[in-house]
Order: sequence, then structure tokens, then C-alpha cells
Amino acid sequence: MLEQKFDSLPARIRQTVEKFPYNTAIMSKNTEGTFIPMSYSEWWEKVKKLSAGLMAEGVKKEDKIGFISDNRWEWITLDMAILSLGATDIPRGSDSTPEEIVYILEHCEAKIVIIETPNLVDKIIETKKPKNIEKIILIEGKKTDCKNLPDDIELITFSELLEKGAKELEKDADIVDREIDKTTGDDLATIIYTSGTTGEPKGVMLPHKSFIFQIDMIKDYLFLEPGEIFLSILPVWHSFERAVDYIVIERGATIAYSKPIGKILLADMAKIQPQWMAAVPRVFEGIRNAIYRNINKSPTATKMLFSFFVWVGEMYSYFLNMFRGLLPDFLPRNRIVDKVVAAVPLLILAPFRGLGEVLVFKKLKSKLGGRFRCGISGGGALPPHVDSFFQATGIPVLEGYGLTETGPVLAVRNQKRPMTGTVGPIFDKLEYKVVDDNGHIMGPGHKGVLWIKSPQNMYGYYKRPKETEKVLKDGWLCTGDIVRFTHGREFAIVGRAKDTIVLRGGENVEPGPIEEKLKQSELIENAIVVGQDRKFLGALIVPDRENLERIAAEKNINYIEYEELLESAEIQETLSDEINRLISPREGFKAFERIFRFKILNHQFEVGRELTPSLKIKRHVIQELYKEEIESLFS
Repeated sequence: MLEQKFDSLPARIRQTVEKFPYNTAIMSKNTEGTFIPMSYSEWWEKVKKLSAGLMAEGVKKEDKIGFISDNRWEWITLDMAILSLGATDIPRGSDSTPEEIVYILEHCEAKIVIIETPNLVDKIIETKKPKNIEKIILIEGKKTDCKNLPDDIELITFSELLEKGAKELEKDADIVDREIDKTTGDDLATIIYTSGTTGEPKGVMLPHKSFIFQIDMIKDYLFLEPGEIFLSILPVWHSFERAVDYIVIERGATIAYSKPIGKILLADMAKIQPQWMAAVPRVFEGIRNAIYRNINKSPTATKMLFSFFVWVGEMYSYFLNMFRGLLPDFLPRNRIVDKVVAAVPLLILAPFRGLGEVLVFKKLKSKLGGRFRCGISGGGALPPHVDSFFQATGIPVLEGYGLTETGPVLAVRNQKRPMTGTVGPIFDKLEYKVVDDNGHIMGPGHKGVLWIKSPQNMYGYYKRPKETEKVLKDGWLCTGDIVRFTHGREFAIVGRAKDTIVLRGGENVEPGPIEEKLKQSELIENAIVVGQDRKFLGALIVPDRENLERIAAEKNINYIEYEELLESAEIQETLSDEINRLISPREGFKAFERIFRFKILNHQFEVGRELTPSLKIKRHVIQELYKEEIESLFS
């Protein structure tokens, strides 16, 4: 791979500001819930003031700045101000546990930390005053709002930092630009601590060039135009949303901050009519489930009509993909035969698909604001039934793939030619190989672990050389994901090497596909497959309470408490039938992949407990939290 020269993020964004000074950069809500626009020139002026203010507070190149905050316009502004000085930010969301925040701040040895609210300051200090912290920058509120602030920690507010920076710029208008010019793509931009799905968080060191590489590569796959609106709902400190925000800003488009909560999200989409949104699969699954919940309350004729047109849409999209050569060729396919086979069904289905667009799908699109062009799904596997539903409705959802250690995006379906059943083609200008358990490099159609060599690869885990050595070897990064490539550059995620369950009989089971299949049921919100070193598989089931209670009403099941309903023989039998229907040879599962026993949990999984902020399952945490429940499955 040829050595490439990369500019820094602020240098690249500065060019965009010069090109589109009057475009809206950010839309954020005021206290009344109204979206307030901010132009690129206005936003960049704030970036420079904050950067100059940080310089006045003693921040310099290579300093590490803790950053504990959720999505807001101040986040991306402060982030860019820090990076403009060649300093490194260490971000985390406010929903992290205080213990986790203290661990991260102490581990990275930050002397200055930005904290969103006084309540968060108090929560952190009450747990344990982090070592090394000398100064807190408070985004909202004032010093007197912090009840437990120690005397030896100085506090400066966001507005004070802006004022201080403005005075510095009056003395020297080019002070920030000179610092930007000193920063290169090789400089460390951020240390993002992993969410701890496999244990103690590790600090992923990502340089500027990691994000710049993605910005340049993504232009061949996503065709975002200047001025278009991108709805931001994922935690911006997480690598996925952060990379997306950089891509949006570099294009001269608009970031509008919302939340992944059904009522808020749909209301905001109606207000600002966005063209784009990036989300984790659970958000798209939630939108689909909400649509079905509303339809289930409709008269029988309406439900039947809806189901018919969704089925027509799915069949139409399948044969259209076949005709266009967009079915994955893990095994060689004859594209001429595909065209011939698909032609007649397309002709038959086309009129019905057109009628479905008028009667059903157009109304669905209007609920997304009416201008929605594309959704991007990342941070986990997009369930096939969710994927096929959005294809049926004509609302494109492009699945992508990446990991924090690569900043994160490695692949995404091409907007113009989305290959169904894959996460798209892997980026050009990076090297990859698929390796089996014996170290052999595998060709198309064969499974193996994906290794990547790319400018976007992390430098390593901060202060964890032994952990770094496990995944980084001679510039190659082991993703830990089991993949299978088509005869092009597209690929599908088959499983996670470290998640593999080995049964006593020696059978290897990937729990991911089983869990995703179980979640296709309207009765199951979440599922965890267990069985390491056991004779058979078991599962923890988190039911969809609303649909379960609807079933109870339909079957006239009498109960007082929800727990009583879960223990009823009728519900146990209903869920057992559902599990056996989904995980069966008819659905492509092997006999040893069958779920022999399951345990119904009476509460949802929570972010920060069983789930990471990106809604990934914390398997090691669940194994510990539900140790007794899991043991009961095999006793």
C-alpha cells in the first residue's frame, strides 16, 4: 500500500467553511423545542473562539482533554476546537456509569475535562474525585450549581471560554489558523474507549487520517449533497456517529440533532424533513415495529391489505435485485439467467407495486418528512426481515460495517447499487484478507476472520501494549469478525469469532444469527443464546410487553401482575412454539442450533447495564448478571 499524506480534520473542514459559508452547518433545539439554524461561518467563528480560549487556559498540542457530554451543538464545536490545537479529546456519554467515567479520566491522565451539566459534575465527584483533574469546563450552568466541587479544581463555563477566546482573537486573529497549519493527519485526534462488551474498556487511539480516509472513500458510495439535512440521533462521542458528522460537515450539509425516541424522532422528521439518517439496527427495527403496531389496531381488511402490499413489495424488490445483478454471488451466479428468470415476475408484480406505493408506502414516507432519501444502518447486524421490509416500502436503508478500531467505517452498500444481503463492498485503497483457523487465506464464498490494513487503523490501545499486540500485527488489524466475500468486494458478516459457542459435542455455534432470527418475532424484543460447554443451547428471552399483553387479551388470559402473565402456561407455550418455528431446519438451522430451554425475563435490557450506548449486547455482563437464570436452563 502506497504511503499517503493526509491533512488534519480542522484543515479539511476549514476548506468547507470557506466554500459554503452561508450553508446551514447545524440545527439544534432551543428550550421551546424549535430548531435553530447556525451557518458554517457562524459555527466556525465559535470554533476559533473556543480554540483560542483553550489556548489561553494552557491547552497545547498532544494534551489530553476529557469530554463527558451527549449530543448538542457545543459538542462538535468543542471537539473541532480541541483538534485545531493538535490536542486529543477523550469523549464519553453522560449515561456512562460514574465509575466508568472516573476510570477513563484517570487512565488517560487528563488534567482538563469538559462536562455537560452541574449534575454530572456532582455525580462524578461523589463517586470518586478523578486523579490529575485540575480544571473543569462546564457546558451549561454555572459554578454555584455544582454542589460538590472541590476547592482545588478550577471551573470555567462555556460562555466564559468563548469570551476569553474572543479577546485572544482580537489580539491575534490568526492564532488558531497557525495551530491548525501545524497539525497533520498523523497526529492523534481522539482516544475512544470501547463500550466494554468484552470486559474493561480499552482506549482506541485514532489519528486524524483515520477520519480523513473515510471522508474521502465514502464519496464513492454515498451521494450526500451540500445543503441536505442529516438527522443525528446516535451518541456523537461514539465512533460511528462521530465519523458520520465529520462526513456531513465536510460536504457542506447540515447536522440536525434529535433523539432515537419514537415520538421525538418522528416529530422532528416532520418538522425539518431530513434527507438522511444514520442509526443502529434497533432504531430501524423500532420504526418497523411501530408501523406494525399501528396496523394491528386497524380493521382486518386494512391489515390484510397492508400485509399483501408489503409481500408484493418484498417480492418485487427481490426480483428487481436479481434483474439488476444485486443478489450476492457467494457462489458464482449466471447474471444472464438471473435477468431472464426475473423479467416475468417483475412484469406481473409491477402494477401491484405501483398500487401499493399510492395506497400504502407513500403515507409511510410522509411520516419520515416526505424528503427522506436514505437511512444508514451500522453498529450491528441489520436483521434480514427489517432490511426486506424497508426494501419493500422503497425506503432505502444501506447497511454498513466497521469497528471502533478503524474509526469505524470499512464498508457500506453503494447508494446507487446496494447489494442486498451484504454490508456492501469494502473500501478501495485498503488491503484485506480472510483467514481461517489454520492461517490459510480464504477466497470468495469461504468463511474466515477479516484482517484489515488501512490508514484508518488505530495506533493501538492506550497504555495497553499487550492488548494491542493481540490484534495489530505488521500493520494488519484483526477485526475478530467472521465474514464471507462475494466474487466482488462485497461481504457479509457471518459471526463474531470471540462469541462462538462450543458445545460439549464439539459443535461450533454462532449465536448472532440465531438471536437475530428470534428477534424477528413480534413477541420477542431481545434474546441471548447461551450454552458454552453445555450439551445444548438455551436462551434468555426479553419479550415485547405490548404485543404479549395483546396476545393475552386475545386468548382471554387472566392475570394481575405482568410477572404472573409471563409464568402462565399459555404464554410459555406460545413463546415455545414461536422459538421452535423460527429456529428450525425449515429456516436453515442445524439440529444442534435448536433452543432446548428458555427463560423469560420480566424487564427490558438497559443501556449502561446489559447494552452498550450503541445498543450492542454486553455478553460478559449478561453472563454475570443472569448467572442463576442461565444455570437454571441447564440444571
